[in-house]
Amino acid sequence: MAPAPLVLTMESLFYASELESAAMLALLFVGAAILFSEVLDPRNSWHRTGLFAVAVVLTLRYLWWRGTGTLAPFGLTWDCLFSWSFFLLEAAAGLSSLSAFVILSRTGSRSEEADRNLAWWDLHPPKVAILIATYNEERDVLERTIVGARASHHPNCDVLVLDDGRRDWLRDYCEAQRIRYLRRPDNKGSKAGNINHALEILASDPQPPEFVAVLDADFVPHADFVSRALALFHDPDVGLVQTPQHFFNPDPIQHNLGLSRSYPDEQRFFFDHLQPSRDAWGIAFCCGTSSIVRWQAIQAVGGFPTESVTEDFMLTLVLQEADYRTVYLNEALTEGLAPEGLKEYVTQRARWCLGLMQIARSHVGPLARNRLRLRDRWSVADSVLFWLTSFSFRIATMTFPLLYWFFNIIVVDASVPDIIFYFTPYYFWVLFALNFISSGLIVPIVNDVSQLLGAIPITRAAVTGLIRPKGHPFSVTAKGGDRTKVVIQWRMMMPFLAMLVLTILGLVIGIVFERFAFSDAGDGKLIILFWTVYNLLILSVTLTVCIELPRVEQHLADHPERCVILADGRLKRVWLTDLTEGTARIRGGRLKLGEAIELRIRDLGDMKAFVLEATNDGGVLSLELAAHQYEALLRRLYTQGSVPSVTSTRLSAVLGAAVARLGLR
Repeated sequence: MAPAPLVLTMESLFYASELESAAMLALLFVGAAILFSEVLDPRNSWHRTGLFAVAVVLTLRYLWWRGTGTLAPFGLTWDCLFSWSFFLLEAAAGLSSLSAFVILSRTGSRSEEADRNLAWWDLHPPKVAILIATYNEERDVLERTIVGARASHHPNCDVLVLDDGRRDWLRDYCEAQRIRYLRRPDNKGSKAGNINHALEILASDPQPPEFVAVLDADFVPHADFVSRALALFHDPDVGLVQTPQHFFNPDPIQHNLGLSRSYPDEQRFFFDHLQPSRDAWGIAFCCGTSSIVRWQAIQAVGGFPTESVTEDFMLTLVLQEADYRTVYLNEALTEGLAPEGLKEYVTQRARWCLGLMQIARSHVGPLARNRLRLRDRWSVADSVLFWLTSFSFRIATMTFPLLYWFFNIIVVDASVPDIIFYFTPYYFWVLFALNFISSGLIVPIVNDVSQLLGAIPITRAAVTGLIRPKGHPFSVTAKGGDRTKVVIQWRMMMPFLAMLVLTILGLVIGIVFERFAFSDAGDGKLIILFWTVYNLLILSVTLTVCIELPRVEQHLADHPERCVILADGRLKRVWLTDLTEGTARIRGGRLKLGEAIELRIRDLGDMKAFVLEATNDGGVLSLELAAHQYEALLRRLYTQGSVPSVTSTRLSAVLGAAVARLGLR
């Protein structure tokens, strides 16, 4: 007998099941996202406003449903306690997201303004003091920063090294480089105190500077950094110009997952997208390094504030109180060293969190009596909300499903159709909107891992900073050092390993053992099951990141170029495919291991080299550089060009790298 024909009627369309209706709504938003991605412009603030207005509505819709339809009834029960506590954490994180959506609804660029106002001064270029604050960085880290600062195109720069490590070798090096070296008898006030000491010295000079540029010891300025940033000071009420931080090395997440050429560093969303949006609202803030401040403005506020370990953000607020604006120039004008180790990565972010909490409790906090505008108070509150809620909620999402598997505590009482109807449109639309404006920077699992890695110390810093804002030491982010070995960060790994073991155990108990397979959650058990499996994936990737791989020097902006070698008495043109501070990789010529050759490279001239590694069509060379050639090499590697790192996501390459890193191919 032939099967009955499938007949699609109007009745079947309008009387779909609850699950089918929810799925159709979700597909509607997916289709809208695909359509809008083709017709909207992420640089158009009206288009962005529309996108994020929908995101706000869907977020509020989801949170209303969560608060009215998924929680345990009030009572003296564990279900009530944990159900409501999880919802309050989620609602607080949602409030942080709503604030971010409003900020991201605008964007702007000041590059054309900088173009119009280059050399706005009359005849005499203003004097700029470039301050390089250092504590314990190694010589190779400081050399490239100093060489880069001396290579500035601005004709009236004075470079000063502020050494809180009081190292004689650095004093001698600065003398040889003909730059000023300053040290002080103590380290009071940490980095801010170090800079303030230099400002006191500069104030006593016969001709103090008109502007002060601040660089961390590992950040190399491009040759046009000073001239481009100075262009925005044509407006006399601009007190500080901040530029983005770019990195010439991958951060720990990129490196340990093998994503350095396919996924941007973790700070790209902030510097490339959030800061321009903040600037459009007039609430961009100083991020320390890669900034220039007007001398008159810094003198008016008494120097850098020392009440917070994030003196940079606080500086923006005290300048605003004195009627000086902070503006943002989104151009790659410096490049620095991202934290190479996980401990340093997490320490840096915990310090940022602590500093924001100290600011919130200070005289320029959002609830304090001060002269700040309402938008400045919002700016601080937004940052506090982010640090206080995002990471604590991440811990909750990892741990709360365990309450069901082990104790039969229902945290979210919802059906699958309800989840699809309320959560799915909200989640996918927010994901679409954020990725549309940022060229795909929000990759769910990778983004979750980046938050989870620092969630425990950051949450601790947030709570501690709010309760006890004073008396915390400044934690320096270590740079450089030996990174040639595999290092397993056992101490960081243990909480995640414990979560993984408990999650697997809970899943086994809930699925295998009939008497533990609670049915109280009804259809909601499928949700907890999916939630648990997703957590297993995140925890597995997090553990992978905790295994730190060896590093070798690389430059992501390298492009092949022609060079000339002299080998076996013959000149030959070959391809230079990779250049570091001491080695070069060439292709297009047969070489012998240990062979001595001569090499000519653009901007460096002739040099001797020998073959460290021979391949079928080239090899790796060790370079013998004269002092002037080494400085020329540093200028070439770090002070020229534009963006030194990856700024957008290549999803196919991310997936391929992840598969390779997990050993699946």
